[in-house]
Amino acid sequence: MKIEMPIYQQIARWVEEEIISDRLQANDQVPSTNEFSKIMQVNPATAGKGLKLLVDQGLLYKKRGLGMFVCEGAKEQLVARGQREFFEKKLPACLKEAEQLGIGKETIIQFIKEESSC
Repeated sequence: MKIEMPIYQQIARWVEEEIISDRLQANDQVPSTNEFSKIMQVNPATAGKGLKLLVDQGLLYKKRGLGMFVCEGAKEQLVARGQREFFEKKLPACLKEAEQLGIGKETIIQFIKEESSC
């Protein structure tokens, strides 16, 4: 069962993906709450909540009267967080499922070697 992510978190996730992919870089301006509200057809307060989440995490900063901008080191912070999440949550869950399916570690290692040589 998959629970749908709240809209404000979707907005925050979109900005994070833009930062990780280098489409938004340090000191770049992000779309305003009004721009997000028009694009996603949501209340500006909802869009603002998503951006505030990123400010609270130290990924965005505000310039009074100008908007929100990407912090220095935001990409590195997101990459480090993603790596932690991968090794602490995603990989163990994947290995557990592989074990349940009778897929041994050697098979997984061989698969990784073959895929990384492409």
